[in-house]
Amino acid sequence: MSLPSNITKEHLLKAIKKIDIEGIPTKAHSSTYDVVFGGKKYPPKLVLSYANIFANNKELDRNTFEGGLDTQCFNIIENNGFKIEMKDANFFPSLIKYLSQAQTPDQKTKSYIKSFKDLRVEVSFGQGNKTWVPWLAFLREGHAVSNGIYPVFLNYLKYDVLILAFGLSDTNKPQNSWPLSPSVKTINQFFLEKFNHKPPKYGDSFVYKYYFLDKNKNTFSLNENEVEEDISNIISIYKNLNLNGTTSISSNQQIVFPERNEQILKSKIFNYVSLALDLRNAGLAFSEHLILRFAASLITKPFVILTGLSGSGKTKLVQAFARWITEKDNQLCIVPIGADWTNREPLLGFPNALDPTKYSIPENGALQLLISANENPDKPYFLILDEMNLSHVERYFADFLSAMESHEPIPLHAESGIVDVPTNIKLPKNLFIIGTVNIDETTYMFSPKVLDRANAIEFRVTESEMDNYLKNAAKLDLDKLKARGADMASDFVLKAKTEVEGFSDYENLNSALLLFFSELKKVGAEFGYRTASEIKRFSEVIHSLDAGWDTNHIIDAAIIQKLLPKLHGSRRKIEPSLRALASLCLVQQDDATKLLNTPETIDFKDVEKVRFPISLEKITRMHKAVVQDGFTSFAEA
Repeated sequence: MSLPSNITKEHLLKAIKKIDIEGIPTKAHSSTYDVVFGGKKYPPKLVLSYANIFANNKELDRNTFEGGLDTQCFNIIENNGFKIEMKDANFFPSLIKYLSQAQTPDQKTKSYIKSFKDLRVEVSFGQGNKTWVPWLAFLREGHAVSNGIYPVFLNYLKYDVLILAFGLSDTNKPQNSWPLSPSVKTINQFFLEKFNHKPPKYGDSFVYKYYFLDKNKNTFSLNENEVEEDISNIISIYKNLNLNGTTSISSNQQIVFPERNEQILKSKIFNYVSLALDLRNAGLAFSEHLILRFAASLITKPFVILTGLSGSGKTKLVQAFARWITEKDNQLCIVPIGADWTNREPLLGFPNALDPTKYSIPENGALQLLISANENPDKPYFLILDEMNLSHVERYFADFLSAMESHEPIPLHAESGIVDVPTNIKLPKNLFIIGTVNIDETTYMFSPKVLDRANAIEFRVTESEMDNYLKNAAKLDLDKLKARGADMASDFVLKAKTEVEGFSDYENLNSALLLFFSELKKVGAEFGYRTASEIKRFSEVIHSLDAGWDTNHIIDAAIIQKLLPKLHGSRRKIEPSLRALASLCLVQQDDATKLLNTPETIDFKDVEKVRFPISLEKITRMHKAVVQDGFTSFAEA
């Protein structure tokens, strides 16, 4: 069946919106490929079928046309600027196809997938003349096989050996380098050991894994699960590298491998995607965007406030993350805040007035956690303050807030006879403090002093998320997470302790911050140097964790986590500013009055009209509250 030629990008966008609203029908899921858009994935044939509704008033019968590489369906979608990629952990078929074609004179590569795991895929069997070392490479933006570094399969046909390598461009010397330990061998060294001579090409690249091939078998004697894991590991390493200029990594950040090439040391670089997958397997379905923002916020500054709907998973996320990344139970301490807390003693204890050799240590374990964190600086420790605003935060938490900025130790006592508790204690950078917040008539609001020192992440539950939960409720099993990410713990702590570089789009970031500063100043909610500095660090951190996040995503997260939390006031005071802030979230920065008064007309996912969708959605809710109640604040019940 010949497909309609009048389907445009606008029709495809409307089809994607329809899927977002209605979900994917039971028998419409794709088996091999996805359309990737806005961080989500959609079945290609379903997208095209729905697009025809908006182009020609009729849904196409998906059984009447083909999907797949180089089909009319895929060509229409890709020619309109959309990306189609193979489903995760399913690259093995393409690899076998590449190995099989290498045995033939065929040099065509058009039918191969164009991307995998957000990396560009390039294949070559030679140009004009058949090469004896065909290659298959995975490339980040700005890198090419002629100028850059990249993971690459190198098929040495004369030797029946396939090498998965830390590739280096041969044509031009790359500006970056792989952070490898001296024990990782070059392909030159590998060939000298195995074949007593150098390889025909690519000798300066480094061996990640090698496989001897059996050409008489359909799978070339390769183990599919093993190869998929190898590809996933090397791509994870590659995507987490800082490639802005020459990479400079200290010895404790180097990628090190055992002496035997047959063994692999899995990447110990912190990877939030692995966390998201493990959480899902344990029955916690948080979005990857939320998990990325949470992890990046902790690394940026180890004080995070989780607010939002009661029962939306705030405490569970922290418990799950701590269980996932720690080795021992004593690295996590959950402290329920008491409504009667008026000083620091419930957290830090106090000297015994009757016995100068004794110190009253709180039974909740908070002080012991601080002591352990100072004694083990390379391990992460988590202090969870549950329902943090049941009491005035400034009363019991003032010493912590001060120490966060001064980096001075907190004095505990001055008694020379007390030996079981130090005289003072520091807040080490491997201690991560997370407060959970519920808003009702029994709680207190946060002061600007508290909000200024934290990233505030709001938890919401959408109608579609609730519908999915009710239909697919999975049994929660946090035991499945025990130490699953413990091998990434030291890197997570290292990231929290060190400066990160690589984010370069400061021009757009700075211009957006100045616009919001100017508007927030009108209602006395402008931010200071500390907030601006922390937003810049957040930008660096989130870029280092996921280079695929564009500047608008980063700014959007920074606005809702650092700028909007301090915003509150009466309708007379704040409504004009809410309208102005909403307009700043739009691409054209038009007057947002009509949008705010009829919020159901806003498509927050419309990337052509909305620049900062998360922030706009929040501002819209705040505007609705101020119109209905005469007062609004960031925190909601």
